Amino acid sequence: MLSYFAINKVRSFVFCIALFMLGFDNVFADSLPQNSQFLRVTEKLYRAALLHYRTAPTNVDVVVQFARASFDRAEFAVNSGERADLAEPAINACEHGLTINEKCAALHYYLALNLGQLARTKSLGALKLVRQMETEFVRAIELNSEFDYAGPDRNLGMLYLEAPGWPTSIGNHSKARQHLMRAVQIAPDYPENHLDLLEAYLKLNDDDGAQREAQRLFALLPNARKKFTGEEWASSWADWDGRWHILEAKLGEKPHSQSPHNRK
Repeated sequence: MLSYFAINKVRSFVFCIALFMLGFDNVFADSLPQNSQFLRVTEKLYRAALLHYRTAPTNVDVVVQFARASFDRAEFAVNSGERADLAEPAINACEHGLTINEKCAALHYYLALNLGQLARTKSLGALKLVRQMETEFVRAIELNSEFDYAGPDRNLGMLYLEAPGWPTSIGNHSKARQHLMRAVQIAPDYPENHLDLLEAYLKLNDDDGAQREAQRLFALLPNARKKFTGEEWASSWADWDGRWHILEAKLGEKPHSQSPHNRK
C-alpha cells in the first residue's frame, strides 16, 4: 500500500516547489490543502517509520519506508529548518542503503525526492541538488520505470519542465514532454500522470495537446475514483480534484475550446 501522500511522489511539487528558490514559477506550491488531518496522519506514519528504521537501519525495505515517510512529513514543515531536519536523515539513509543495494530503484527515487525537499531550503546551493535529483531519477528509470505509477519519469519530466534551462540548470522542455508522455504510457490509469502532462501542455502553449489530454483525463476519472479509493488516497483526490478544476477553467478560457465537462 502506498503512503497517505502517495500523490506527492508526483511532483511536490516536488520540483515546482523545490526549485522555487532558484527563481522560477512556483506554480503548484499551494495546490495541496494544508489539512490538519493529513498532517496528523503523516506525522504518525513518520514516527512509526523512524522507530522501525532505528531498529533496522541496514534493512533496505525499512530504509525505503523511512525515506518515503520523511518526504511526506516534510511537506508540512513549518520552516526551512524543520524541512532540512526531516530531509537530511532520509538522504543519508538512502545513500547508505545504496551501498547495500545499489540496484534498488525505490532508494534512488526517494533519495531524489528528499533531495528536492532539501533544495527547498537552499538558494544557489539548490543548483547542485537539482543535478543530483536528475541523476537519481534517471537511475530509478533504468532500474524500474514502473515504480510508483511511473513516478521516476513523472517527476523527472516535471523537473525538466520547471528548472531553468542551460547554462543555468537542466531545464529542457523537449525532455520534459518526453518523460511526461512516457509516464502516461507506462501508467495510463493514474490521474497524476495526465494532470502533469496537461499542465505541461498549457505551460508550453500546446493548446491541441492540452485539449487531447483533458479528454483522456475526463474519460478515466470515473474508473480512477473506483480504483484509487480509501483513506490512503484522500489527500491525492483533494489535490487532483483541485488541480482539475483549475485546469478546466483555463481550458475554458481558450478560444474555440470547451472544458470537457461542458462538451455534449
